[in-house]
Amino acid sequence: MTDLQNSVEINGVKNKIQRYLEKPIARSILPVIGLIVVLAMFTMLTGGKIISPLNITLLLDEVYVLMIASIGVFFIMTMGCLDFSQGSILGIASIVFSYLSGFNILLAIIGAIIAGAIIGAINGFFHVKRKIPSFIVTICTMFLFRGLIAYLTTNSPVYAVSDILNYNTVTVKLISTVVILLIAFLIFHFTKLGIYLKAIGAGEIGSRFAGVDVDKIKWLMYIVAGMITGFAAFINVIEVGSVTASGGSMFETEILIALVLGGLPITGGVMARFSNIITGVLTYKVLSAGLNMIGLTTQTQQLIEGVIFLLVVALFSDRKSLHIIK
Repeated sequence: MTDLQNSVEINGVKNKIQRYLEKPIARSILPVIGLIVVLAMFTMLTGGKIISPLNITLLLDEVYVLMIASIGVFFIMTMGCLDFSQGSILGIASIVFSYLSGFNILLAIIGAIIAGAIIGAINGFFHVKRKIPSFIVTICTMFLFRGLIAYLTTNSPVYAVSDILNYNTVTVKLISTVVILLIAFLIFHFTKLGIYLKAIGAGEIGSRFAGVDVDKIKWLMYIVAGMITGFAAFINVIEVGSVTASGGSMFETEILIALVLGGLPITGGVMARFSNIITGVLTYKVLSAGLNMIGLTTQTQQLIEGVIFLLVVALFSDRKSLHIIK
C-alpha cells in the first residue's frame, strides 16, 4: 500500500470522526460519558475514597457557587460571546454583600445583585455600543475590578456579620441553586429569549434580518449574567464569612473549563444544551477533587486541567464558525 493510500485512509477516518463529533447526539452523550469515565478513573486511583459519602457531601458543597454563576455565562456563550470577568464580579459582589450584611441580609443580597448588574452593564456597553469584541472587553474589566478588589481588601479581609455562617446550610444552598437552574431552564427552552440566544449564536446577521434586536439582547444578557453571579456571591460569603484579595480569583477560568467540558461549543449557537451546565460543572469538580486527592500539586493540577481543556476544545470546536466569536 502506498503512502498516498495511507494518507487518504487516515484523512477519511479523521473526517468520519469529525462528522460524528458535530452531530447533536454526540454532543449530548459524550460529555456524560466523560463524566462517568472521570469518576470511574478517580474511583480506582483513590481506592474508592472519592465516592465515599463524606467526600460526595464535600464535593456537592463546592458545586453551588460554580453552578449558579455558570448559568449566566452559558447564556452569553450561547450567543457566541465570551465573558472573562465573572471572577471579578464575584469578588466585588461578595465585598458589597459583606459590607451590607451588617444592615440586613436581604438588602445585602439585593446590593450584590445590583453590583453584578452594573459590571455586566459596563461589559455590555463596551461590547454592544463600542463594538469591542467581548473577550477583550471582559478581560479588561477583569483586570480593572481585580485591582479594585485588591484595593478594598488591602488592609484586611472584608468580613460579613458574624452570624452569616448560620445561613451556610445545604437547604439554603440547594434550594437557591435549584430555583435558579429551573428558572433559567424554563427561559432557555420555553421563551422567545431562549430561541433568540441560539439564533444570535448561529448567525448574528441573519438574526438581525429576522427582526431580532441583537444589541438589546446581548446587553441584557451581560446584565443578567452579572446579576446571577451577584447572587452567587451570597452563597460564596455564607460559606467563608469574608472576602480576601483572592476572592473570585480564577473563577472565570473554572466556569469556562466547566462549560466546555460539558460539551458547550465555544462558538455557541444551536448546539448549546442546557445540560452542558450541569454535566460540565460536575465533571470539573470531580476532576479537581480527584487530582487533589491523588496528591498532585496545585501547579500540576492546573497543567493537567489546561491540557484537558485544550483537547476538549480541539475535539468539539466547530472550525467553520470560530471566526464568529464576538
